[in-house]
Amino acid sequence: MAYESIRLKKEFVIDQIVTIHYFEYMSDFSYPGESHDFWELLCVDKGVVNVQADARTHTLKAGDLIFHKPREFHNVKANGVIAPNLVVISFVCKSPAMVFFENKILKVDSVEREILARIIAEAGSVYISRLDDPYSEKLTRRADGPFGAEQLIQMYLQQLLILLVRRCQTSLDSPSHPKTLSKNSEDELFYHLLEYMNTNLKEHLTIDQICRDNLVSRSVLQKLFQERAGCGIIDYFSKLKISAAKQLIRNRSHNFSQIADELGYSSIHYFSRQFKKITGMTPSEYSGSIKALTER
Repeated sequence: MAYESIRLKKEFVIDQIVTIHYFEYMSDFSYPGESHDFWELLCVDKGVVNVQADARTHTLKAGDLIFHKPREFHNVKANGVIAPNLVVISFVCKSPAMVFFENKILKVDSVEREILARIIAEAGSVYISRLDDPYSEKLTRRADGPFGAEQLIQMYLQQLLILLVRRCQTSLDSPSHPKTLSKNSEDELFYHLLEYMNTNLKEHLTIDQICRDNLVSRSVLQKLFQERAGCGIIDYFSKLKISAAKQLIRNRSHNFSQIADELGYSSIHYFSRQFKKITGMTPSEYSGSIKALTER
C-alpha cells in the first residue's frame, strides 16, 4: 500500500513574539500611546480601561479583547476609579486570516481566558523579563527554561486566534460540538465555586463550610482545584483575597488597615504576613513598586 502524506493547512502562523505582559496598573495609569509594525492584543482581566485605536475610542471592561493592527496608533488609560489588570501580547503574523481581527472588540469566554492564562504562565517560566513592566521592549530567555515553553506559547496563541474566529463565525443556529457531561459539569462547578469565593472574600472560609454551602464532597473539591489551579481550594482562596487587596491598593481608595478589615483579616499584621507570603512583598513594597512603574 502506497501512503501519501498531506501538508497541513495553517490559517495562522506565528513565529515571532515581541512582548508578553500581565499588567497590574494603578487606577490613574495612562500610557501615552504608540504604533508599530506588528499585531498587539489587549485583554482586560479586571477593571475598566479606555483605549484609543487611531480615531476610535473604546471603553473596555473585564473580558473584553481588542486587536491593534500593524501601524495603528493606540493608547490605554485607566478610568481613575478602578485599577485594571491587563493581558497584552504583541506578535508578528502575516497570515491573511488576521484581517478578521481588524477593528474588532471581542468578548473572551472561559476557555479563551484559560488559554491566555497559560500563555502568561509559560512566559513567566521561560523569560526573565518582567511581565509587569509596560516599558520592557525585549524578552530575554532563561538559561534553564522548561522544555518546549516557547512552542507552547506559539501553539496557545494560534489556538486562541482559531477559537475566536470559529466562535464569531458560528451562528446561534449552527450545531455545536458539546462537551462531555462530566467535563461540562466540572466547568460549571469550578466557575460556580470561583463566584462563591469572590462573593465571600471577607469570610474565613473552611473546606467543610465550602462543601456544605455548595453541596460538594471534600474529595471532589480538592481534586478539582488540584487539577485546575495546582493547589488546594483554601490556598486558592487566600490568593483571591490577596489579589483583591492588590486591586484595592492600586485603586488608592483604602489604606492598609481598611483593606485588612474589608477582606476580613483579624489584624493588619496578619494581613501583611499573608500578603508577603503570597507576593514576596509587603503591602508597602508592592504599592511602591507599582507606583514606580506608573511614574516611569
